[in-house]
Amino acid sequence: MTSLLGRLSARRFGFAAFGLGVLAASGQAPLGWWPLTLLALAGCIALVARGTWQQAAGRAWAAGAGYFAGAVNWIVEPFLVDIARHGWMAPFALLLLAGGLALFWGAAGALAHWLGRGRQSRALAFAVTLAFAELARSHVLTGFPWALVGHVWIGTPVMQLAALTGPHGLSLLAVSIAALPAMARWRGVGLAAALLAAAWGGGMFRLAQPMPADTPVVVRLVQPNAAQHLKWRPDMVPVFFERLMDATARPADPAPDIVIWPETSVPYLLNHADDVMGMMADAAGGGPVMFGAQRRDRQGVYNSLAVIDAQGRVSHLYDKHHLVPFGEYLPFGGVLGAIGLKGLAARDAYGYTPGPGPRLLDLGPAGRVVPLICYEAVFPEDLRAPGGRPDWVVQITNDAWFGRLTGPYQHLAQARLRAVERGLPLVRVANTGVSAVIDARGRVLDSLPLNTAGALDAGLPGALPPTPYARGGDWPAVFAFFLLFALFAAARRQK
Repeated sequence: MTSLLGRLSARRFGFAAFGLGVLAASGQAPLGWWPLTLLALAGCIALVARGTWQQAAGRAWAAGAGYFAGAVNWIVEPFLVDIARHGWMAPFALLLLAGGLALFWGAAGALAHWLGRGRQSRALAFAVTLAFAELARSHVLTGFPWALVGHVWIGTPVMQLAALTGPHGLSLLAVSIAALPAMARWRGVGLAAALLAAAWGGGMFRLAQPMPADTPVVVRLVQPNAAQHLKWRPDMVPVFFERLMDATARPADPAPDIVIWPETSVPYLLNHADDVMGMMADAAGGGPVMFGAQRRDRQGVYNSLAVIDAQGRVSHLYDKHHLVPFGEYLPFGGVLGAIGLKGLAARDAYGYTPGPGPRLLDLGPAGRVVPLICYEAVFPEDLRAPGGRPDWVVQITNDAWFGRLTGPYQHLAQARLRAVERGLPLVRVANTGVSAVIDARGRVLDSLPLNTAGALDAGLPGALPPTPYARGGDWPAVFAFFLLFALFAAARRQK
């Protein structure tokens, strides 16, 4: 391998790093080819461990650009909903997002070169700095923790480690396994295999432990399958609303304790929907209905979740607080809105107004729930609502924005990880799918497929005791990274 790398020109190093990054993205949903991710990352680490710091930074950036181009290619989909107006932006969105996120990888490559002395120590240093870069991009500028390297473990027993370490422990595990062969060749391969076997076995052990009994609560998930380019068309609005009403009124024994509709499923402002909410309550037979809608007050327009009682009155309300940049709001929105630009997902020119923060809703017999709206499910910290521990988590979303290939499945995968991290069941209701009931160990118990209309009645799974990650969040990971950096710096000073 060393002789092959030696024959590559400087330009070919960059192309090779980009190609390896694209291959590394194949471990993300829906493919889930995590072994290929580990092999590709091993190649990336070997490339970055060679040469000057400028070369290390450039190769790491190229690998990151390839990785994000492959992993977040769904970013072009929102611009294709109204292709005549926004289609020209699609390639620029992908290039800017992939190139911008890759800056974190480039910085990790430069820092690893400074921390390490020689290829072996730089390979290990890059594993640590890359995992730290993934943590940093989860928080910088409101954060974008989509397609973290550690997400390749979702769906495998290794995912259970997130109950202890959160997502960044999963990332550190993946890059460490990939780095060991670059450090110690065949001995490193053996160490990597042993580390993987230990993580896999620990996950299997946790999955084999008894689960709490299901709660007596029955939830109904309603999925109308409203394609985004049709969702707001005046002739289609009543069609989709009728689907929601018919599914809500469907008789069942036992009757559901709560009916849940997806994000922005009510096509009217909440302020003017009293008659509509009365019809919804009648269709539900007097049971509560949870749904997404937009509402307006003197401060602005909100992307909201509401719950109505038997009389059709709003009993609980939550306003989304973690908005999607350039989707639900625009930085300097007053200026950009004046020239005709607005967030793609917002109906108001200036975008949505953020709510005050996470909330805990006490639904009485249906238990205490933390609501998430769409994008909020990719942030572990958005589940930290004041008022105590919930019994379950609900996510309402409109994944029609994400297309049909990768985005909806990656969004579902991240919801599964949130359940593991907190030890809580999660109910996910999506406009076009995938709607799902997920247990406290991240297993999908029942679901409605993508791009289908229908309803699903399911018992609400029980909750596990609070996990270590639920108590400590990312702070133990942050402390561990800085401790590792201190050890690298001390070793560098000694040498």
